Amino acid sequence: MLQVVFRALGPLEISVAGRPVPLQGARQRTIMSMLLLSPNRAVSVDALADAVWQGRPPATCRNQIAICVSALRKTFKAEAGVDRLIVTSHPGYLLDAAEHRIDAVEFEELVVLAREAARAGRAEQACARYQEALALWRGPALEGVTAERVEAEAARLTELRLTAYEEHAGIRLELGGHRELVGELTTFFRDHPLREQATAHLMLAQYRSGRRAEALETYREWRGLLAAELGIAPGPRLRELHEAVLNDAPGLGAPGESVTLAPVGAAPSQLPPDVAAFTGRRAELDRLDRLLVNLGGTALPVASISGSGGVGKTALAVHWAHQVGERFPDGRLFADLRGYDEQEDPHRPGAVLDRFLRALGVPGRQIPSEQHERTALFRSLLDGRRVLIVLDNARSFQQIGPLLPGSGRCCVLITSRDGLGGALAGDYAFVPLHLGPLDPDEAVELLARVAGSDRLAADPEGTARLAELCDCLPLALRIAGGRLAAKPHWPVRSLVARLEDGQRRLDELSPGGRGVRAGFGLSYRDLPATAARMFRLLGLLDLPEFAAWTGAALLDTSPTDAEDLIEQLVDAQLLEPLSADTGPVRYRFQNLLRLFARERARAEDSEEERRAAVYRAYGAWLGLAGEAHRRLHGGEHGDVHGPARVHPLPADSVEDLLADPLTWFESERAAIAGLVDQAVQEGEPELACDLMTVGVTLFHDGEGQEDWHLCG
Repeated sequence: MLQVVFRALGPLEISVAGRPVPLQGARQRTIMSMLLLSPNRAVSVDALADAVWQGRPPATCRNQIAICVSALRKTFKAEAGVDRLIVTSHPGYLLDAAEHRIDAVEFEELVVLAREAARAGRAEQACARYQEALALWRGPALEGVTAERVEAEAARLTELRLTAYEEHAGIRLELGGHRELVGELTTFFRDHPLREQATAHLMLAQYRSGRRAEALETYREWRGLLAAELGIAPGPRLRELHEAVLNDAPGLGAPGESVTLAPVGAAPSQLPPDVAAFTGRRAELDRLDRLLVNLGGTALPVASISGSGGVGKTALAVHWAHQVGERFPDGRLFADLRGYDEQEDPHRPGAVLDRFLRALGVPGRQIPSEQHERTALFRSLLDGRRVLIVLDNARSFQQIGPLLPGSGRCCVLITSRDGLGGALAGDYAFVPLHLGPLDPDEAVELLARVAGSDRLAADPEGTARLAELCDCLPLALRIAGGRLAAKPHWPVRSLVARLEDGQRRLDELSPGGRGVRAGFGLSYRDLPATAARMFRLLGLLDLPEFAAWTGAALLDTSPTDAEDLIEQLVDAQLLEPLSADTGPVRYRFQNLLRLFARERARAEDSEEERRAAVYRAYGAWLGLAGEAHRRLHGGEHGDVHGPARVHPLPADSVEDLLADPLTWFESERAAIAGLVDQAVQEGEPELACDLMTVGVTLFHDGEGQEDWHLCG
């Protein structure tokens, strides 16, 4: 048996021992391309037919596909003596690559090796691997095969090729190959004018080759193309590079240029002003003081303040930093990393290091161009110095890792919607701090500081209700207090009345399109699609708290998958977990977040989808309550009359939940009472009746008589 060589990185070519293997017609080429793009994986007959007939296969398509495959098998048997190259495998066929060669597979393997070498610092080896991979290309992938499915996969390969070329060019720049790169990068820029990485490489190659004016012209041309084609402005990376070229920043110089450290100037003090209306947080401030105990030790003291948008993370960090600022006479550095920002991409560590080094007295011409060299210089400067570093609005550990000094005499305070504990715990003297809403008294105090204490003292009940409607969330409280301060003729009850309307509460607390809704939106924006849908559907239920099986019913998925999705919402600070010594973990919404979730559901999910999800949730409670009744008393609880049919959960989940039926009911009776009330409010009396019927015996068996009477 001879080795068959398949070439897909260009026009489709197949050869054996240097001899071409002929294919007969477009159908054979399309089927061969489909199999070739998924080597060793079955491709269904339906997919092959869809590709061959462009989504309109005839009734005889399966027979015609079988005839084409049979002809291909005969060709490979005749040309290479291969019997099992194309194998029948349900639901279709697969290409058994075995020891045969496929250039697309070799290309991807070489790119992986190149990246591994680059990460290990073996630049020359990486460069050779990239060059070997890119040399496999002979033109557009599978050129001439017009099936949409093939074209989509060819587009993926093309994107990988372009990315690999950009990575290869970056390594060649590191190795000093800027002069030979100018010409080919210019051609690449003309062919692919909207690729940011290639544009940056071209500008840098031009600058290092003494062609500064051309580098500036490249930026001007690229900025014009972005505006004309996409209506957007260049991102922060290209803007920073443009600024560096304008200023002849020394960091742009070719690798190997020496850097001489300049004397450090006066201690920088970059902290923003303290918040005048800062209120409460005594326990949290005391916890942050633990950082000071670890100063001077072998491990760097690091604290992370996490919490939802608008909970006051930055205010707490800045307030504490001002309180302890005198303990750090060598400087107080501050950076907003824009990890969650509506208009800007997260700031790159290299750009932040550039600003920090300049603040510490390093002349711009002596700042290295490579990020790891900037980090090394930063740590050398801070060795033995007492500097406080506040990194606000961090996105990930990858963003902050290069900004952490090596000296235990320094101290770092981070705010983030992600606690970052998994990356920080163990390696640093770490103080994790999760920030929740203010307690009610603190919330009232914050309102008074913003709107005026005399005015709020005149209506203590209205003020308490106002704080409650704001979820005691500092951002919402500041906005509400600001509304009252701007309307001195309004009594507190006027604003309370506006916020009581759940349909407009977010509008009232989101002036100018920002505020509470915008803060929640930044967390919601980055959710995976399925987690975002889970968030929206959970918001449809008025529940004080719930377990993961509720989400499983809403989304019609398994309880385990539902729990994973809900934990993603917890990580995004969109849900709050409740501690559970026994039984499943339970979760709850802040009221404002529930309103936001419901708002997104109405905007993104159809009424039919929303209703079906809610009915599944009702059906899950009906099923579990009915099974709990059967286990306690035997028999059935009665027929279901409403639109929600019983929605069964997996048997093992039911067994775990109802191991003690009364204990389960005690955990769910407030939810059932809430659902009954919601059903009545939403004009679904039969739903309410079904839940009341199935719960009546359980209410009387437990301690829920008061809830039962409220339901009734």
